[in-house]
Amino acid sequence: MSVAVPEQGRGAPHAPGRNLRARRRRPAVLAMAVALIAAGGLGGAVLYNSTGQRVAVLALARDVPFGQVVTDADLVVARIATDPALKPVAAEGRQRAVGRRATTDLRRGALLLDADLAQNLTVQPGQLVVGVSAKRTQLPASRLQSGVAVVVVYTPDSGRPESLSALVVTIGRVDTDGSQVVDVAVAAADAPRLASWVASGRIQVVLAPRGVPAGAPAPSGAGAASGTAAPTAPAAAPGSAAPSGAGGG
Repeated sequence: MSVAVPEQGRGAPHAPGRNLRARRRRPAVLAMAVALIAAGGLGGAVLYNSTGQRVAVLALARDVPFGQVVTDADLVVARIATDPALKPVAAEGRQRAVGRRATTDLRRGALLLDADLAQNLTVQPGQLVVGVSAKRTQLPASRLQSGVAVVVVYTPDSGRPESLSALVVTIGRVDTDGSQVVDVAVAAADAPRLASWVASGRIQVVLAPRGVPAGAPAPSGAGAASGTAAPTAPAAAPGSAAPSGAGGG
């Protein structure tokens, strides 16, 4: 029987070592890393191009308190990257924004939003809105508008007339009987009394003196003056008594 004898000098076959396998995989790993870096850079470039477009919008150049009219000096043009989550007023809407009232306290440097502005008079803090229902003969002949200062005069059957300053907020439609509801803003402390006057029907709405700013709010605690006003009432801020002869029957 012959026995196979291994040839001298030829070693037994063996698997590649760990270091050799690592060296073989290293080029593939490096190639994959390079590809990932390139893809990330391309994605970043695309993201930058999509968000890097700048648009001109309006921002606040200084603080604007709640209820105050926005002026041109209050606004400044800012350029920001487009973002669907932000909807500021475009720079082209500057003329439309000027003259409107702030619906909240606007801070310097903040972007101006459509919700920050209101065309009609904004009720000031500490005021309440009361609906004044009046007939045609109880209202001025001049057409009332939002922001106009008026004086509501109460004419009881006995006693002297009383008056209360207010600001027109909104004007309702004229009913078939000629009556009309006018929403006015008054100090919160005066609202219950004005409501009781309206319920009695013994009121007269008169225009305030021309010296009173149309948008000036009635000062807090501007109560009614007992009795009629002096014959020559000066132009005063809301809260002054009604002019003489304003009370209606």
